Amino acid sequence: MTNVSSTPLRIQVPLSDHYSRASDEELKLRIQKSIDNLRDDLVILGHHYQRDEIIEFADLRGDSYKLAQFAANNTQASHVIFCGVHFMAESADVLTNEEQHVYLPDLNAGCSMADMATILQVNDAWQSFCEFIDEDLIVPITYMNSSAAIKAFVGEHGGAVCTSSNAQAIIEWGLAKGKYILFIPDQHLGRNTAYQMGFTSEDCYLYDPRGSIANDSQAISSKTFWLWKGHCSVHQRFSPQHVADFREEHPNGIVVVHPETRNEVVSIADVVGSTERIIDFVESCPPGSEIGIATEVHLVQRLAKENSDKTIISLDPLYCPCSTMFRIDLPHLSWCLDKIEDGEPVNEISVDFETRHWARTSLQRMLDITDLKTRD
Repeated sequence: MTNVSSTPLRIQVPLSDHYSRASDEELKLRIQKSIDNLRDDLVILGHHYQRDEIIEFADLRGDSYKLAQFAANNTQASHVIFCGVHFMAESADVLTNEEQHVYLPDLNAGCSMADMATILQVNDAWQSFCEFIDEDLIVPITYMNSSAAIKAFVGEHGGAVCTSSNAQAIIEWGLAKGKYILFIPDQHLGRNTAYQMGFTSEDCYLYDPRGSIANDSQAISSKTFWLWKGHCSVHQRFSPQHVADFREEHPNGIVVVHPETRNEVVSIADVVGSTERIIDFVESCPPGSEIGIATEVHLVQRLAKENSDKTIISLDPLYCPCSTMFRIDLPHLSWCLDKIEDGEPVNEISVDFETRHWARTSLQRMLDITDLKTRD
């Protein structure tokens, strides 16, 4: 069975003045020197939501799965620094080989959505559902934004991982396999995908891991989708009013939103898509386009800088960044690199063998399903 222990406490040690008080210019020189020394043995991965000064040193920028795959395909690098959050580094460790080591520069870089579903809660939920529903009728699907332990649980119980770009294909596969979909941990992606497939709110049950379903068994059994009550703290901020304000100021503007956004926003958007889809769409728009985007502000600002012939703004005027992604900074990256050079690496993210096996199973299942759908 999958290891059901709770997530271990992650404690980031304070950095010395050598790092915390150094100027950005000095830190950048140190980082580049370390990169030059480790070059053939090092890969630095930068998620799209990272600050520009971190992206500057990334060998590749992308979404979490794209970066993990890149690390796995670059087997010559034994050191992989993942500038993202904890679950992303776990996925990289699951996919890379045993000679490769994955590091997270700041252990405090977690994910609010991923933390809304622990393996203990998922096990409890599964046991509760299976008390009144045949286990073979339930297909668990977890979003990429979840811990390795939950990916492993899904793999062991016949389910699969999904991304925001292939969620519909994975859910279609799940419904061909079973009667009910347990979708973890993002209720909005699950709901938006269900609606896109023609289902309605009557087909969805919102499962609260902090509550009890003892009196809801009849209602639950009439629903197709059991949506975990989780969300992205950044994407949930966007509202229909943000869309209305943008359209009032930019009557010819295009509203582009991520599917982690609430359905009342998704339903009135012009374009809905994953991070990679948003980037591709913005780059394909003609000069002079006015685009309002509902996603993390660092990505929006970078798109505006790299597409200066277009007007690109965040739909949220408060410019809320992903606070956990923001923890990865120059001092922590420099410190992480120095420790690798010294032969005393820190913050290694290591997934145990059994969890690794089943998590990889669920990820491979996703790839197989997506490939089959593509060929169809």
